[in-house]
This record gives sequence, C-alpha cells and structure tokens, in this order.
Amino acid sequence: MAKAAKPATATSARRYWLHGTAVEAAKPPPGLYLVATPIGNLGDIGLRALEVMAGADRIACEDTRITRKLTARYGIDTPLTPYHEHNAAEARPKLLARLAAGEAVALVSDAGTPLISDPGYKLVRAAQDAGHPVIALPGASAVLAALSVAGLPTDRFFFEGFLPPKQAARQKRIAQLKTIPATLVLFESGQRLAATLADLAEVLSHRAAAVCRELTKLHEQVRRGDLVSLAREFAQGAETRGEIVIVVAPPASGEQSIDVDTLLRGALARVSLKDAVGEVALASGRPRREVYQRALELSKESGDGAAP
Repeated sequence: MAKAAKPATATSARRYWLHGTAVEAAKPPPGLYLVATPIGNLGDIGLRALEVMAGADRIACEDTRITRKLTARYGIDTPLTPYHEHNAAEARPKLLARLAAGEAVALVSDAGTPLISDPGYKLVRAAQDAGHPVIALPGASAVLAALSVAGLPTDRFFFEGFLPPKQAARQKRIAQLKTIPATLVLFESGQRLAATLADLAEVLSHRAAAVCRELTKLHEQVRRGDLVSLAREFAQGAETRGEIVIVVAPPASGEQSIDVDTLLRGALARVSLKDAVGEVALASGRPRREVYQRALELSKESGDGAAP
C-alpha cells in the first residue's frame, strides 16, 4: 500500500504527488498492467493507477506528449515508451523482452481504458502466450460514460467504434447494424459528425439518440433527441469540436425482423428493379445479390416482366 514519503535521500523511492503530498509507490510484481486513464478531467485517475504508474519500470503509451501531461500532473517520472499502431510491430518485442527480464510495464492509451479502440490487444495476447501476468486496472471509459448519461437502455449494448469514412461504406455498415437488438455506441470525429448523423437518420429514421461531446471536460455537452432532429441540428452548425460519442437506441421489435418482400413490393411500385434492389438492400442489411434474386421472383409473380 502507498504511504507518506520519508525525507528524500540520494536513492529516493518511486513516488507520486497527491494533494501536495509525496506518496511512496512500491514496485509492482513483474507483469503487464493495463491502466485506465482519464478521458478528459485529470482528476478522474484512480489511486491504484497512480501507484502502478509511479512504481512500474516503464509506461508504454500511444503518445508520450499526451501521457506526459498526466504523469507531470502527479509528479511521476517513470520512463515513457511509445506503443501505437504505427510502431507496434517493432516496439512489441522490446516490451516483451522487458517483461521476460522481470520488469513491470504499465500500458495506457491516450485516454480511457486500454484496448478499447487501440492496438493493445496484440501486446496482451503476446504477453499471455509468453506466460507473463496481465493485470487490469479498471477506470474511465468514454463508452461507459456516454452510456450512463445518454438516457437510453443499457442492459445490452454494441460498441461499433468508428464507422467507415466514405458515405457508401458507412451507410452499408449502418444497415448491417440496423437489426442488432442492442443500444449502439459509436465514436466519431467532429469533421464527420454531421454526415454520419445524416446517414444514421436516413437508415435508422427517428430512433432516439444522444450525441455526447467532451465528456468530463470543461465544455461537456449531451444533446438528446431522435436521429432526424439531431442530424438537422448539426447540419445547421451545432458545435462539433472535441471528442464525440454517439449513442443510438435499440430497434423497436418490428425493426428486428424486416420483411424484405413487403419492402420490395413497395419499392417496385415506385422505382425500377435496380433502384428497388439498392433501396431494400440498404434498408434491410441483406446482401444485394440475395435481394436481387428475390426481386426477380416477385416481378415474375406479378407478371410485369420487369427487366433489371
């Protein structure tokens, strides 16, 4: 357990500072420690996280500049090592070698819980395969923070992360998510937020949703409404700066079992077979080829002999 620091000596102990008091931190047993860090407010760090980061031999982090803001706030001088998607293949063997030498390595992401939308799982898997202990230190998570304030069902949720940046791929993925019987949690950048909300509204219609921006930070904001109204607000210039999480309500019971035949008959009465197939494939999330074959069958049954 941490305790108040003794007077400094030439070989001072590892330590961190809390409320102006230096606190000694013992070196943790060898292993890989997955340390959750604040998603915004630096005061959200856990006491166990401080002790492990201060006592560890090394902290592996996505961006040393970001993590250094946290370690500087609490007077932690443990060496920092970059570990991110661009250098992981080169950095991972070096971290494994440190673990093999009996070191304690803390893994942190830029914000929140490691391995949630970052490359850390490969390091965890490699450490486990090599027989090294892997210990989780739970804490802040943008996913859970957004779920807790969205005002939507939380008994079952599906974390999607970032949707594809291109509109066609994004709409296709949203269509695939449409019938999942769970609240959806998405990450998005400010630059793409309006476009993503427009696509969500087009495919999911008036589902209830919340846009959570800058959670735990000075300008925290949660906008609630249905997707259509939210898409309109952000298309008209609502603030989009900062970190953003979108939470979307689960489908109504009727949405979970889409009647493709009904959708096709309605579409075929309005547009060409080709356009009807595209429209229904998008709405249902079914493969285009499957919808096309069924559209041909329905066209023959109706006797209109529609051509592709």
